[in-house]
Amino acid sequence: MLSKQRVVVVGNGMVGHHFVQQLVSQNQADEQFEITVLSGEDRLAYDRVQLSSFFKGKTADDLALTCNKTYDDWQVRFHTHSKVVDINRDAQTVTTAKGELFEYDKLVLATGSFPFVPPIPGKDREHCLVYRTINDLHAIKNSAHGSKVGVVIGGGLLGLEAANALKQLGLQTHVIEFAPQLMGVQVDAGGGRLLKNKITNLGVTVHTSVATEEIVEGESCRYKMCFKGGKTLETDMIVFSAGIRPYDNLAREFNLEIGERGGIVINNHCQTSDKNIYAIGECALWNNFIFGLVAPGYAMAKIAVGHILQQTQQGTLQSTGLDNKADEFSGADMSTKLKLMGVEVGSIGDAHARSEGAISYYFEDQPNGIYKKVVTNSQSNKLIGAVLVGDTSDYDNLLQYHLNYIELTTAPEALIMPLAGDIAELSADDLPDDAIICACHKVTKHTIEQTVAKGCIDLASVQQSTKASTGCGGCEKLVQNVISSALAKASNTINVVTLNEPVKQPA
Repeated sequence: MLSKQRVVVVGNGMVGHHFVQQLVSQNQADEQFEITVLSGEDRLAYDRVQLSSFFKGKTADDLALTCNKTYDDWQVRFHTHSKVVDINRDAQTVTTAKGELFEYDKLVLATGSFPFVPPIPGKDREHCLVYRTINDLHAIKNSAHGSKVGVVIGGGLLGLEAANALKQLGLQTHVIEFAPQLMGVQVDAGGGRLLKNKITNLGVTVHTSVATEEIVEGESCRYKMCFKGGKTLETDMIVFSAGIRPYDNLAREFNLEIGERGGIVINNHCQTSDKNIYAIGECALWNNFIFGLVAPGYAMAKIAVGHILQQTQQGTLQSTGLDNKADEFSGADMSTKLKLMGVEVGSIGDAHARSEGAISYYFEDQPNGIYKKVVTNSQSNKLIGAVLVGDTSDYDNLLQYHLNYIELTTAPEALIMPLAGDIAELSADDLPDDAIICACHKVTKHTIEQTVAKGCIDLASVQQSTKASTGCGGCEKLVQNVISSALAKASNTINVVTLNEPVKQPA
């Protein structure tokens, strides 16, 4: 009998946990893996995407993605407070800061990322914090008890979430952004301008094109922030949210290939330069790109699991003459839909119209605070990008046009301007079978339809079976649409069969 393959997972964030979940689900029959999870934090995986809900009353337990009992039931060995400090690639062992040593056949680095804190003099003061973990949230909450003014350095997605947290804690809140607009990665200049106006109207003061040079003792508050050009701002608390950096220190220290600007280099199977070590999530660099969203990390986790299974089964397959080609990672769509301080924001594909020949169409409703833009190819028959601020009701429709390369049958402006012509809104029946309905868990239309055919006839049961819309939740409406369509088709099939049955003649 073959011994179990020892798989050690370093990191238990959302992506690391998803890897474990995927491997466990495929390990139950043969029990061919011995899985060990090493978490540097003091707790097991939790939902970082929903961190801001902590300030609306949710607890750490509410955010938990797993627990000790679940891992025990899965026969997964786990250790918290177990930061890995050494990898011996020759002996295939890892050692934690507590001196624990673990042997591996396959090692998975799911170490994620860490907040970037600019090298500003005074940044290490007591009430200068970051927004990344549950422990960070506790620190922010404690600091707020004795504070009146709070500042967030960074006007990206996480920065605005942090600003929302400070506002909910009752602080007079400011956002400091070095760039000329907010959320410069996701939205264009027009969308950024409207977003700034809407957030300002909600009571948060936004400062763009501002560079902090020093943090010193304050006069009316704890600290005084000194900006380039001579302006200052006093505050009691500073939260740094100026971007993230891949947590690639283990790879650096133990001679795995690293990208020029950081990140652990991986191939299409998520293998590093050591074939027995994989990297997934925000620590991984694929094709010189780091994916900072959960959905691509989940995709990497699934790819890595598939390849490890393939490697484990290779001998059996060769002896039977079968072939088992593992799926490959080929990039991921970075479209996203979210709500910040109640402001709806959506970004799809080439939101900045950087593709050659790209054509942009704009719609802005200033009185109602709505900005929309769609970007097409040079022939104006394929959607390649979009920006939505203030109203994301068109997001699901536009995303399906983009993801599935569906040809536009009406004028592009009709997608965002109801008065421009017939609205080319897609239904489930318009989508191909392989259309990705849930980007977070890569659930296709066909998978949902097959699940309905097996008896899952409502959203809750489909969610439980497929995980569709259980990630960010943005696709819930479309998932329900596919379910309804599948049920309607099944009903029609039953009716046709009934009508075609031969009529029994009386005896």
